[in-house]
Amino acid sequence: MKIMFKKPTAPPAPPSSRPDPALRVHVTGLCTGYPGRPVLQQLSADIPKFAMTALVGPNGSGKSTLLGVLAGVIRPTSGTVRHEGGRPPGFVPQRAAVADALPLTVRQTVEMGRWAERGPWRRLTRRDRAMVDAALDRLGIGDLAARQLGEVSGGQRQRALIAQGLAQESDLLLLDEPTTGLDPQARELIGTLLAHLVTDGVTIVQATHDLTAARLADTCLLLHDGHLAGAGRPEDVLTDTALALVRQPVRTGS
Repeated sequence: MKIMFKKPTAPPAPPSSRPDPALRVHVTGLCTGYPGRPVLQQLSADIPKFAMTALVGPNGSGKSTLLGVLAGVIRPTSGTVRHEGGRPPGFVPQRAAVADALPLTVRQTVEMGRWAERGPWRRLTRRDRAMVDAALDRLGIGDLAARQLGEVSGGQRQRALIAQGLAQESDLLLLDEPTTGLDPQARELIGTLLAHLVTDGVTIVQATHDLTAARLADTCLLLHDGHLAGAGRPEDVLTDTALALVRQPVRTGS
């Protein structure tokens, strides 16, 4: 949970760069990683506005690291990440990163989305509470607000984490494996909710192993060993040949 509440920042754009109205994020020559372990290497990619972008690739390909860079919680060692306006992104980690034993209600979990704006120790304002209410209602979990997070289903918990991201009032939502471990009905519900958010003007980037979800995205980035192996429409990127080359296990949501 630790990076979920860190106020994200993004590297400043070069002074000579010109905004592209069709893009939300422009990545050029990105390199980053961890001490003694490079992850992303010379990666360049574009994230279009008001669209769903799926990050696909085997474990260790750099999907989560790229999300961390886009969120501003992992710094590039070289290259640039240019955000074209908008507020700092909202980041939704994997459900597995959120401990069942945390003594938090669903509402308190969503309220943490206001911490970047308000700080963790200041009382929420009336506007903050209204934003939390709106996020709960938008995700259809207003009736669960008083329940302990560890007591609700996996799909309900995922919706609470997405609501937390929405409470940050960002137009860019980054999600790490949002449907992993969910039953088919919950996966379909989350997918429908994300599609509605895109229609409402939110740009969404999700890392996923679920090829069914990836093929429903507007655009896809295929990663392999820290490099960009393909980019474009899912039907053009997620071919049998490309997936075989990156040894991507085919999983259709079953």
